[in-house]
Amino acid sequence: MYLCVFVCVLQCFYCSNVKYHLLSLRRQIQSSFRPQRSVVDACGLCQQCLGQSSAFWAKFQAFLLHWRSDRKHTAGCDATGEPDRFFLQEAEGLPKNLSRMRMLQTASALILRRGITTYQSRLCKNDSLFRVHPSVSQALAENKPVVALESTIITHGMPYPHNLSTAKEVEAIVRAEGATPATVGVIEGEVRVGLSSEELDFLARCENSLKVSRRDLPYVISKGLSGGTTVSATMIAAHRAGVPVFVTGGIGGVHRDGENSLDISADLTELGRTPIAVVSAGVKSILDIGRTLEFLETQGVCVATYGTLKNFPAFFSPQSGFTSPYQVCNPEEAAKLIASTLSLGLQSGVLLAVPIPEEYAAAGQHIEEAIQAAVTEASGKSITGRDVTPFILQKVNEMTEGKSLQANIALIHNNAKVGSQIACALSREINERNFNGKSRNHGKHSSDSQSDIVVVGGINVDFLAKGKTKSLLFGQTNPGSVCQSFGGVGRNIADSLSRLGCSPLFISATGADSHSDAVLNYCKHMNTSAVARLEEQSTATYCAVITESGELSLGLGDMDIHQQITEQYVSQFEKQLSSATLVCLDGNIPVSTINYVCSIASKRNINVWYEPTDSEKACKPFLSDAWKSLSYSSPNLAELCTMNKTLGIPTPEVLPSSHDEVLSVAVALSRPLLEHLLCLVVTLGANGLLVCGEHDGGSVNLQPRKQKRRRQLCALHYPALTVTAEETMNVSGAGDSLAGALMSGIVKGRDTDSCVRMGLLAARLSLGSPHPIAPTLTLDSVDPNKVQTHYWPKPSFMWID
Repeated sequence: MYLCVFVCVLQCFYCSNVKYHLLSLRRQIQSSFRPQRSVVDACGLCQQCLGQSSAFWAKFQAFLLHWRSDRKHTAGCDATGEPDRFFLQEAEGLPKNLSRMRMLQTASALILRRGITTYQSRLCKNDSLFRVHPSVSQALAENKPVVALESTIITHGMPYPHNLSTAKEVEAIVRAEGATPATVGVIEGEVRVGLSSEELDFLARCENSLKVSRRDLPYVISKGLSGGTTVSATMIAAHRAGVPVFVTGGIGGVHRDGENSLDISADLTELGRTPIAVVSAGVKSILDIGRTLEFLETQGVCVATYGTLKNFPAFFSPQSGFTSPYQVCNPEEAAKLIASTLSLGLQSGVLLAVPIPEEYAAAGQHIEEAIQAAVTEASGKSITGRDVTPFILQKVNEMTEGKSLQANIALIHNNAKVGSQIACALSREINERNFNGKSRNHGKHSSDSQSDIVVVGGINVDFLAKGKTKSLLFGQTNPGSVCQSFGGVGRNIADSLSRLGCSPLFISATGADSHSDAVLNYCKHMNTSAVARLEEQSTATYCAVITESGELSLGLGDMDIHQQITEQYVSQFEKQLSSATLVCLDGNIPVSTINYVCSIASKRNINVWYEPTDSEKACKPFLSDAWKSLSYSSPNLAELCTMNKTLGIPTPEVLPSSHDEVLSVAVALSRPLLEHLLCLVVTLGANGLLVCGEHDGGSVNLQPRKQKRRRQLCALHYPALTVTAEETMNVSGAGDSLAGALMSGIVKGRDTDSCVRMGLLAARLSLGSPHPIAPTLTLDSVDPNKVQTHYWPKPSFMWID
């Protein structure tokens, strides 16, 4: 049997379907509890790959089917309910006990967690059917709280314009509590997580919108229709987007006489299979609340009342006559409950029942009487299924002269407030678990120690592939060499500073994996005590393909973990940031983290150096006024253009190529930024280096400023040092070496010429080393007075108007 399994797995590696097969295997193993189709049927898309293993596969299939049948009907089982050993031994080559089966199950789970992408996984997760609003995507990427909201309350819960105003009010409440709202709806066959104001208005006015539950999603999408998502469909979309908290009015449940009609809301089964926390006012009082709670227990859903009592609320009333199994008193307790559920991987949800505010509960009895009358009328008119709730709510609103609508809106507002507070607490809880509970700090230094320089940025494991020909031919194998090194802009700069006699505190994040072990072992000379090692995350990796001459031909990177260097984590080191002479940020970290450090810099008068990393990330501080708190930046010409474009300043459509034009454009683009920055160091490749800033005795003042003042501006141009193609081994760390050596010279009080020459010498060492930062880098190796082999021409001086 194992030969069958592994032959199939190996052959499916060939056709890229290994994940699909292992998933089918694991589900089939579990099918003694939840019967599913046969293994071969489940893997039918890859029948052609089975080849010689088909006989083994058939035997394995027969065993599993027989075992499933026996487990289901208890035949062939011993007294404990496990398959009888005699039965297991009947089939030749099959396991003799369950320990091997558990090993197979564990192995399949481990391989599945590797996240192998297959055709089937892409087919089953077609991103074109889902669209996440940019504000939601950014919040999720930065581990900020997000609250999912349903849209049937817009399309079917209230009349226009109350539906629209309520939806906007709820979103405003979520924002006011510090979370990002993500209203879910279906518009023209596309599931949207997070709606614009125009999309909310569209759903509110749409007269033919559908009520979309789990069962309706395929049809609505296939027909390109629009509709409001129920609790179940909203849970699916929210979970797909990665939103763990969902706020609604009240959930569906077991209908009255449900023991005969079997009319049970899909909300309940969805709670049993989708790991989302649903915050609601309990179960609608038109339902059978007792049977609903029993059904939730059967589905394995953790139910807790929010507040000081265990009374389970009934939508308009804080008491239903039933109690919840558990209670949570505040957002922090609720967050811990949700975080524990997610950590256990139970794949079931949590229902948090929030009683209606006391001031509206007084009208509950009157509303309940109206509900009973409306239920009777609905029954008399033979109104059933999904039409019951809208009919009853409308009738109740009429009979209570609008008081039920007011109460409905009040409880939704209250749920939004409580749910947002829980989402914020959950965000803090998860960040705390990630960075405190699961992280291990490394290095011989302490993060509490004082550092003149703090570097916040990324760590990468770099793979450098250098061709042995003048040009590389894509689509085929090129002769060359491949080596591994350790990089990341922040790491490189911190490495350079450490080798040059500084002791920077380096704040970053890695996975808890072998790459992390290797890079942290390599960085023992650095203060990596503020580097978090995160479970279930991968250390960033980068692969650079360069030509024989050293030019970058292609770069590929897996940098997702850099988004874990969040504002919340970095804020743990506010004391060190506030006391530093210089703080360096690299462009890989989230925008919110950059904004946070810049806000600290503005309050504490700290000098911040921004290393833009690449032209796409160069814009990050310039998306807001955060850039006005920067003191230094070291862009190349393309990155400098991006900075100006972000501020709405015209830039050349095509970058110049001649030496004089390059200098002229670099000076012109530096001028607007120098309104707030102390100094710009513009790297120009073969055209050298341009240093722009405050005039000071025929040079540019690089020393950290204590306060901003009006000044006269100038620029110095330094020619590049000559490095031949034969001498060039690595181009990935030259700019970082330059920046690190410049910073070292600045904090040591060196004059401008010495600082720049230190930077140029460090960059040359980097180009000639297989490592981004040359291991031979020392203060002596970049001291212009001690390196006698180079003639230093006088830099060109120019005024900046």
